[in-house]
Amino acid sequence: MNRQPPRLRPVFVTAIAAALLALHWALALSALARTGATNDEPIHLASGYSYWRFDDYRMQPENGNLPQRWGALPLLLLRPRLEPGDDPVLWGASHQWRISYGFFFRSGNDADTMLFCARAAMGLWTVAAGLLVFAWARAQWGDAGGLFSLAAYSFSPTMLAHGALVTSDMCAAFWLLAAVGAWWRVSRRITWGRLALSCAVTGLAFVAKYSAILLFPVFGLLLVWRVLDAEAVVLDPAFIAPAPRVIGTRRGKLAALAALGALHALAAWAVIWTFFGWRYGAFAPSLPPAWTFYIPTDVVLARHDLVTRAVAAAMRWRLLPEAYLQGFAHVRYQGSARAAFLLGQYAITGWWWFFPYAFWAKSTFGELLVAGALLYAAARRWLQPPAAVARLALIRGDVGRLAPLLALGAVYGGGSLLSTLNIGQRHILPLYPILFILGGALVRAAAGRWWRIAAVAALGLSAVESASIRPHYLAFFNALAGGPGDGWRQLVDSSLDWGQDLPELARWVRAHRRPGEPVYLSYFGSGSPDYEGLPARDLSPYYSSGRPRSWYELHAGLYCVSATLLQDVYSPYRGLWKPNYEAAYRALLPQMRSEIAAGTRRPELTDFARGPVDPLWTLDRLRFARLVQYLRLRRPDAVIGYSIFVYRLAPEEVRVAVDGTPDELAAMMTRAAAAR
Repeated sequence: MNRQPPRLRPVFVTAIAAALLALHWALALSALARTGATNDEPIHLASGYSYWRFDDYRMQPENGNLPQRWGALPLLLLRPRLEPGDDPVLWGASHQWRISYGFFFRSGNDADTMLFCARAAMGLWTVAAGLLVFAWARAQWGDAGGLFSLAAYSFSPTMLAHGALVTSDMCAAFWLLAAVGAWWRVSRRITWGRLALSCAVTGLAFVAKYSAILLFPVFGLLLVWRVLDAEAVVLDPAFIAPAPRVIGTRRGKLAALAALGALHALAAWAVIWTFFGWRYGAFAPSLPPAWTFYIPTDVVLARHDLVTRAVAAAMRWRLLPEAYLQGFAHVRYQGSARAAFLLGQYAITGWWWFFPYAFWAKSTFGELLVAGALLYAAARRWLQPPAAVARLALIRGDVGRLAPLLALGAVYGGGSLLSTLNIGQRHILPLYPILFILGGALVRAAAGRWWRIAAVAALGLSAVESASIRPHYLAFFNALAGGPGDGWRQLVDSSLDWGQDLPELARWVRAHRRPGEPVYLSYFGSGSPDYEGLPARDLSPYYSSGRPRSWYELHAGLYCVSATLLQDVYSPYRGLWKPNYEAAYRALLPQMRSEIAAGTRRPELTDFARGPVDPLWTLDRLRFARLVQYLRLRRPDAVIGYSIFVYRLAPEEVRVAVDGTPDELAAMMTRAAAAR
């Protein structure tokens, strides 16, 4: 006979939950204290501030209006400088990246203070999501289950990595979970309070992130379950009549829930218009006139499919704000083909197994044990009854209790398998709260002593794993995947290298640079080397944020390369060095050198977007691709935060990498691989 765990007093449960939430917020925020801006944070913050100050929506409409506004709330008190009149050309072209870079690093604003205050505000979303996890798990599994789920959430490196960042990911995860839970409650018993809450959170989910579109199939699945289930739908007596009305027929339930869905759609429509100022046009009349979005509308609507035609029709009829429709089309356009990296492979349309692998590699061993235990326990429970009828009844009962979590997990997880936008584990962030809530079942009163012991052990293991990577939560990879030191060989971009370690690199260079030693930087991110006091020359960066760049010859010195650029993910010459690359490089190198020396070609380099038509840009990319072929095999002299690799290259190494014959390069690479 299993001993039941002792019940805690409600005041103790509340105190423990509050302490865990406060600890989670403090851990998430303090881990970011010495890090720089991740790639998307400056543009999110500048966009949100422009929404508040100017009622203008030209910047970053493809991300959630709500989280951008929320992150910018502290800036309304700080009043940093953002003046469109200073550069009307950039504002006219809606050049969101250049505008946000100038806002952060060229306008005299205190970027560190702005970012810290915004992160402190954004951290409240991860607290809210943790509170929702606790409340849901406690309602399902009791006090012990609620506290277990909250503790698993609080110590998760994934939640800590993204919880306080100025992005839309955590905010969207909260509102998706809240919307599904609220819909499930109101679809069982319709009251004015439940209806208002469900409509409100559904509408807010649609301005948190465009992934809210997945609520349509989730709500549809839950509606079908309600209609087919034997349980009736109850209309509250105060809702339409003096006495409760019980709807038990399938046709009646379908009609009631369809009307409920229509009300939710209407509420979402109203919330979207409210967040965009009830104005169709994206561009505020008081600002410099704009002639385009950053990616023009005709480009994002270039696909000839049903969805694109529907968006174009909605624009013609002005059914939703222009910026909202533009943002939705932008998301589809960017997601249709985007360079991605996974375990040494490169693709532009992704892999179905990208997110399953990311979940496996970047979840703690304790979290994987909880997931495995849940699958085992469910299989054992459902296969135990001898009769098929009893087994079916048991499954229906369990699924009925957990339907909203299972529906959200199935739709979101299934959508991730079909997604071609494979740039980061953060895109499956909403799946983690579902796992933590379900994990509370392992410690419920009826679970059994050994299940509870195993679950607590898994929780302790997760806490230890999380502490071991602090403060570099974003770079977490579990020991089964080789740990964070091997992460760059598996996943890059926002799964590891999001530009966050530039300040730490600047501190390292100041401490270890030799007098007069050149520093070359190939950085993936939106930070500013100049702002961080890093005296480095740009080396084939992914994007230079308007900084002028010129061709120059390479010399011995410190070469600092972000993991994403070490894998050269976004270059047209990514992957293994090929004979046609070598032939093109050998033809262009003497030609460009000769033309620059003769003065017939200017040494200025164009931006990434215009580069492929420029032979000097092509040569610059080819030279960099040839260099990183060697660097990927050479042992780095230092690794900054697991995401930036530092190499002190000798003159001979640079000569062979740039001018050496293929045989010389192959021999140097062989020696480097053997030494590593």
